[in-house]
Amino acid sequence: MKKYQRLARQILEQIEQGVWHPGDRLPSLREQVTHSGMSFMTVSHAYQLLESQGAVVARPQSGYYVAPRPVSEPAVRRQVRAGAVDINTYIFDVLQASRDPSVVPFGSAFPDPRLFPLQQLNRSLARVSRNATSVSITDNLPPGNEALRHAIARRYAAQGMTIPPDEIVITAGALEALNLSLQAITEPGDWVIVESPCFYGALQALERLKLRALAVPGDVREGIDLDALEEALNRWPVKACWLMTSAQNPLGYTLSREKKQRLMALIKRYGVTFIEDDVYSELYAGREKPLPARAWDDGTSVLHCSSFSKCLVAGFRIGWVAAGAFARRIQQLQMMSTLSTSSPMQLALVDYLATQRYDSHLRRLRRTLAERKQQALHALYRHLPDPVRVHASDGGYFLWVELPREMDASELSEAALHQAISIAPGKMFSADSAWHHGFRFNASWAWGEREEQAAARLGQLIRDRLLP
Repeated sequence: MKKYQRLARQILEQIEQGVWHPGDRLPSLREQVTHSGMSFMTVSHAYQLLESQGAVVARPQSGYYVAPRPVSEPAVRRQVRAGAVDINTYIFDVLQASRDPSVVPFGSAFPDPRLFPLQQLNRSLARVSRNATSVSITDNLPPGNEALRHAIARRYAAQGMTIPPDEIVITAGALEALNLSLQAITEPGDWVIVESPCFYGALQALERLKLRALAVPGDVREGIDLDALEEALNRWPVKACWLMTSAQNPLGYTLSREKKQRLMALIKRYGVTFIEDDVYSELYAGREKPLPARAWDDGTSVLHCSSFSKCLVAGFRIGWVAAGAFARRIQQLQMMSTLSTSSPMQLALVDYLATQRYDSHLRRLRRTLAERKQQALHALYRHLPDPVRVHASDGGYFLWVELPREMDASELSEAALHQAISIAPGKMFSADSAWHHGFRFNASWAWGEREEQAAARLGQLIRDRLLP
């Protein structure tokens, strides 16, 4: 063991034995050099190792402090988990394996593309391609096509939200909007709150930007634990939150209006920035579209991210962020990375939205997804054994399947792929093992004999693993 590792272990043992308490300031680097007799470089490496393990927190111009203990929670729920993220490799392998067209795509993140009005969209694309000029292409540079931004602003206005078009930045899908938002408000080493489980794109972004995750537990019915969130905000130097408030991926829940209001009150009180991932906002159940948390903000605390990918067309890759005070910074980052979103795709969307067919399409889409979700739910009830629980929530197109706790959905996923069936195991959505016994199930596909047989094979694979 190297000297810096020995020193780090010694300090960690002191913390565990109560010599140093959460929030205590550790001896400065120079003080530690004097006490230990080690070099400045050795002591610095030891402190950096402790920081990477989440045991201490560095505060600029102040020093190193003992990190708060993880927030505790009721026995039925998980603790807040802190630390670095390392999940990219696993996610990549699972997604690559399920791309084969011969595989039944229960693990896919996208809805059935046959539900989209592709013919009308292609006609719009052909029209704008014929009429495109060098000027029209330049007009679509950041912040994006003005007519498209006005159309999005009017959809916000229909919900009673006033968001000026100048605060909206068009992006290459919601994922770019989310990533640019995260880059705009954080620096490497910052703490960011995510849900547990959460969209794997959040975990990938945190890993890529060298950010630290605080995973606040969620519940498949009630959503994120706001008491645990408040304790985390109180104890940790949180810079941002990345959360989904409607049709959460992968569990599917939508926070109540009251919980969204309380969430925003916490965001304001603790002065953190909220990145709201709202890509499923149009796929709601019932007659009234739920308000996003952004509805309770004045544009200073929330970056509201969404897209047309899940409700209109995935291939166009058109998303946006209602960035409020951060709009200029988002545009600068976009200019330095992707430069701009595809001009023909922006123009085609403007052309299609002008036909006023979008809302008719959305009504059909929501109705079809609700019907298919029920079909898939009943099929899983028929084929999965009794210990398995299937959770269905309003809106979206995902079901969450909960296996007995001793089972690992990753192992089930591997076995299912050998039988040409994909699922999205819980390991994709969490950096620890608390959700590894569940998997996300895409219920957007038309239910036929192929899907029925796949559900039956999946049920048999689970039965085989339940045998003593």
